[in-house]
Amino acid sequence: MNERLHSVLAQRGVSPESLAEVCEVDPKTVGRWLGGRVPHPRHRFRAAQHLRVEESFLWPAPQPRVSTPTTTVGSELIGTYQNRATVPREMWLTLLQEAREQIGVLVFSGTFFAQSNPHVAKMLAERAAHGVRIRLCFGDPGGQAVVIRGREEGIGDTLAAKIRASLTYYRPLLPEAGCEVRLHDTTLYTSLFRYDDNLLVNPHVWGQPASANPLLHLKRGDGTGWFDNYAESFEAVWAAARPWTPDQEGTAAHGQD
Repeated sequence: MNERLHSVLAQRGVSPESLAEVCEVDPKTVGRWLGGRVPHPRHRFRAAQHLRVEESFLWPAPQPRVSTPTTTVGSELIGTYQNRATVPREMWLTLLQEAREQIGVLVFSGTFFAQSNPHVAKMLAERAAHGVRIRLCFGDPGGQAVVIRGREEGIGDTLAAKIRASLTYYRPLLPEAGCEVRLHDTTLYTSLFRYDDNLLVNPHVWGQPASANPLLHLKRGDGTGWFDNYAESFEAVWAAARPWTPDQEGTAAHGQD
């Protein structure tokens, strides 16, 4: 079953019959798409265009079958975006909702992550209740890395204020079993968003906010490659980060990204 296509149709309020009309196919054909069959290229393009999502989100490229535990970088990279803002909101929501084992976020402020989804804390808590390990790691607003990054972006103390504002969204998660929030004070070369074997990598370009930089969608392969390298960097930063203690540090009101 193509759960992503089901989800996007429901979110857009588009019926299978309506999509069939747009794509000039029989409604039974759309039913087969919903059941898991991959459409012809021209139909994939038209459907994705009509639903305003990336074609690769609805129908990810299949991973090649290999007989040896070697993986090429090309098989891990299943999607690229010009900048983070072009990633469909539905993709963020679906990856979160479909996670079964772990969700990991490594950012400086990540304000957009909550402001684009006002129910993010509730959704994360629900995933945790189903056994998903939730780990959120933000920049330490009092750390030197945030000072340097703010200076490089030309926004000074604003970055620290954004982090404090962002953290307020996640305070309800602290008492939840399986949820952890930590603060790091490290040079961050990429923002990372992991959902089981899916990893969204948002590189940092000097002097530019992360939102203005490209985003890579990686799918874990059978061997060591990009995915595992980035996953290991997450683990290293997480291990050195400290737990967030809001009652001792204080937070700001909700801010803007």
